[in-house]
Amino acid sequence: MDATSAHPRSGRPHDGEAPQPPGNPFAHLDAAADEAQSHVIGYLDAAAAHHEMQRMRSAAFDVFAPTPGERLLDVGCGVGEVARQLGSRVGKEGHVSAVDRSALAVSVASSRHDGTPVDYAVGDIMALDAPDGHFDGVRCERVLQHLGDPDGAIRELIRVTRPGGRVCVIDTDWSSCVWDGFGHMAEVTRRFPFPDQDAGRVVRARMVRAGLRATAPIPVTLRFTTPEDAASVVPFFDLHALGMCVEPELQKRFLDSVHESAGRGDFLFALTMWITVGRVAGA
Repeated sequence: MDATSAHPRSGRPHDGEAPQPPGNPFAHLDAAADEAQSHVIGYLDAAAAHHEMQRMRSAAFDVFAPTPGERLLDVGCGVGEVARQLGSRVGKEGHVSAVDRSALAVSVASSRHDGTPVDYAVGDIMALDAPDGHFDGVRCERVLQHLGDPDGAIRELIRVTRPGGRVCVIDTDWSSCVWDGFGHMAEVTRRFPFPDQDAGRVVRARMVRAGLRATAPIPVTLRFTTPEDAASVVPFFDLHALGMCVEPELQKRFLDSVHESAGRGDFLFALTMWITVGRVAGA
């Protein structure tokens, strides 16, 4: 999910907010410290294995509907687990190109290659190394939330997709977060450097403006009833991510409240991810 051509949010805080920390290892993995790099790779693996993420990806897989012989692109492939699933579906007559901004993620993905028809490459979502209309379908998960120009990214995804082909964008609507049993959540979310916190919800409008047709949005709400469960997917509950983004005093207030909620057994957190598929005109 490492973003391509990502731009960190300005360090100028809103009124009453603490200054934002420089850098975002999810968007700039290769520039992060070794410890942060290891943590992000571990996070990607834990999220991929989580039942709620698997439920969301299963829904996305169904609507994207890869078929044997297709040529597909997975942008922001991370360590490549979805690209390999796509490769198994398109079979030996098809092909999957897996692209990520991070050379480290691409290296890890390549080291896990399982013989499916997938190749892995470092690439930029704003300037993909592919000719016009090259792919039958393109897929992009949890990338737009990190970008300064998500509309430009969607235009580039459309450029490399053939007429009648499909563009599938999956992203989080961080503004959809709801919770119960603990406090300070709104303060914590404002500290995290997501340039587009509404990314998932506004994808359909971006697709419509870009000229895609038959844009079909599917919301999937992920829910968590313990902070440990949530930490596998939601960075707000991950101690390492909190340490990078949230000042110590707020961390303590937040974590104390979360721990008290966990002890009572009334912890609840949910957010919505959006799967949106559109068709390129001209078929």
